[in-house]
Amino acid sequence: MVNSILNDLKNTFRNGSMISRIILVNVIVFIVVNLIDVFDANSGFAAMLIKKLSLLSNPLDLVFQFWSLITHMFLHVGFWHILWNMLLLFWFGRIIGDFLGDRRILPLYILGGLCGGLFFILWDNLLPGGTGQSWAYGASAAVWAVIMATTILAPDYIFNLLFLGPVKIKYISLTMLLLDLFSTNSSSNTGGFVGHIGGAFFGVLFVYLLRQGNDITTPLQSLFQKIENIGSQQPIRKTDRSNFKVIRNKDTEKPKPNFSQQDELDRILEKIKAKGYEQLSDKEKDFLYQASKKK
Repeated sequence: MVNSILNDLKNTFRNGSMISRIILVNVIVFIVVNLIDVFDANSGFAAMLIKKLSLLSNPLDLVFQFWSLITHMFLHVGFWHILWNMLLLFWFGRIIGDFLGDRRILPLYILGGLCGGLFFILWDNLLPGGTGQSWAYGASAAVWAVIMATTILAPDYIFNLLFLGPVKIKYISLTMLLLDLFSTNSSSNTGGFVGHIGGAFFGVLFVYLLRQGNDITTPLQSLFQKIENIGSQQPIRKTDRSNFKVIRNKDTEKPKPNFSQQDELDRILEKIKAKGYEQLSDKEKDFLYQASKKK
């Protein structure tokens, strides 16, 4: 049974979408941290681990815990915290993945989390109410980057909500943002809300610059592609050469078509920018979906 579960996890991580991979990492970290807390509660190791993985607002302390710039956005402790974040990431992430391709998801997630972390650090050190000694964790800022990027890219995309029916995602996002803002009056997590604003800001900035022809996720895309290529390299094994020779008839070779899939993809994205997703034909929508699966 254990081996079967491990094989399923490996297959999901290797062959699943980037959204599935991100969710899987978050869930695994959540389970490990909570299991440690359950079985080793008296030692305080779980609390120490949580703080070591959390983002510190003190810049001097952060220098010696630099890894937390990344790890904090994959760390959750409360069940409802991770459930809500992962559901939102799944719902909105699959939409923007269909539009812009799987390869942009992780860079958007990480850069959104970093932007939210920067907002949190600045608030805690420069604005009234901050202590300069706080720490934060959770994927909320990164998820908000995905939410807002999706909302700006396709504001009229419709979700079918339980009890409410079809609702455009621009109204869903606005409602969630207002509820998040109102909740700051009854909680001490103002810094968390500031982080959410930072993530949302990055999501809007990402789509704005993308429409201007500037993809700020490109450096991270290139880095992750290199890492993936290194991990997928297989040792070259020498094989016996075949005695058969292949003779090609140049007269019968088919010429390569001049059609460029990238040109067609760029044309469709320009059409979305100018007229919106709903104005695409069924053929164009199908092409965009198929192209996103290859990226």
